Formats: sequence, C-alpha cells, structure tokens
Amino acid sequence: MQLSGRNQLKGKVTAVELGKVMASIKIEIAEPDVITAAITKESAENLGLKEGDDVTAIIKSTEVIVGK
Repeated sequence: MQLSGRNQLKGKVTAVELGKVMASIKIEIAEPDVITAAITKESAENLGLKEGDDVTAIIKSTEVIVGK
C-alpha cells in the first residue's frame, strides 16, 4: 500500500473504546509514549481493531490514520 502520509509510526493497540459513532484507539508507539486516534466506530469494526494488534499510525496534517 502506498500512502501520501509520510509520518508513519508503528505501534501496538493498548485500548479500543467504542462509542455510538466514534472510536478512541490508543496506540503505544514507544513505551511509555501513547498516541490516541479518533476514528469512526465503523472503521474500527471493519479493521477488527483489538488490544494487542500491531498497527501503523499514519499522521498527515491534522489527521491520524490507522492501518493494519
């Protein structure tokens, strides 16, 4: 997969909190550094995100995109 976002941080999901519309995904990128991505609940479910998953946080301007 090629992406226009150049800032890619590999990490591990430490928490998935699903709301009615949005989801909060906490990603440990280097202990103890954690970033939080706010994505749609539908995206979190489609990716099957769960604690312990290895993911990549892709940061572009004001967005954090999560790829699995």
